[in-house]
Amino acid sequence: MTVRIGYAAGAFDLFHVGHLNILRHARDNCDLLIAGVVSDEMLHQVKGVDPFIPTSERADIVRGIRFVDHVHIETVPDKIDVWREVGFTHFFKGDDWRGTEKGDRLEREFAKVGVEVVYFPYTVHTSSSQLRRALEVASVDRELRSESA
Repeated sequence: MTVRIGYAAGAFDLFHVGHLNILRHARDNCDLLIAGVVSDEMLHQVKGVDPFIPTSERADIVRGIRFVDHVHIETVPDKIDVWREVGFTHFFKGDDWRGTEKGDRLEREFAKVGVEVVYFPYTVHTSSSQLRRALEVASVDRELRSESA
């Protein structure tokens, strides 16, 4: 029997139900789940975003979730390099990636090394980007109120 080693990567910044859903679905589809927490440096380099929560704290949060067997801190931008470090058999992603240029490229690259890309429903009503924007608006609003007081 082949062991299904799953890998679900993300920033997991401002942890929300969408993150939990991906990890829950991933765990249901593998024997061992490794969660990849993208480092602060990689988030800045790849997405131009600085997280609110530092890498070590995000890793502690994810490590505390019962669906997760291990946590891997991602320090390289290429998922094939991550695969070489971790050795997973299944890569899990939200279905917002399905049919995109990035998703198609990921599928092609992983197919060459025998890794299956599995998509799960994206939690539309909650996203880190939405939370980030809401925090920025709240911060500006708070700043304006304090200046006018």
